[in-house]
Amino acid sequence: QVQLVEPGGGLVQPGGSLRLSCAASGFTFSSNDMSWYRQAPGKERELVERIASTGDSTNYADSVKGRFTISRDNAKNTVYLQMNSLKPEDTALYYCKAETFSILLQRRLDYWGQGTQVTVSS
Repeated sequence: QVQLVEPGGGLVQPGGSLRLSCAASGFTFSSNDMSWYRQAPGKERELVERIASTGDSTNYADSVKGRFTISRDNAKNTVYLQMNSLKPEDTALYYCKAETFSILLQRRLDYWGQGTQVTVSS
């Protein structure tokens, strides 16, 4: 079955950096688009960055533009989120998502990781 495992969260000081990783299994990772979302307390989950199977990435959250970078390593079946110049408002639960297509069901199926907490505080 599809599994998305996200170690790598934690506590970091403002201005610091952190790299999140999401290890995928159970599907053909290299053929599917991947995304990072985040959800802060009391707020809706928001799309942060997305990377296509081709490696093309798209930023969706203006608040992280120029600071966060999504990347993927198809040999390791892993997607990353490099976060630099972190701010307290980046504190959130971060989730990776896999966008797959079920040939059997003939529709898209999205899978989510369990989430990893990132806290930016001095």
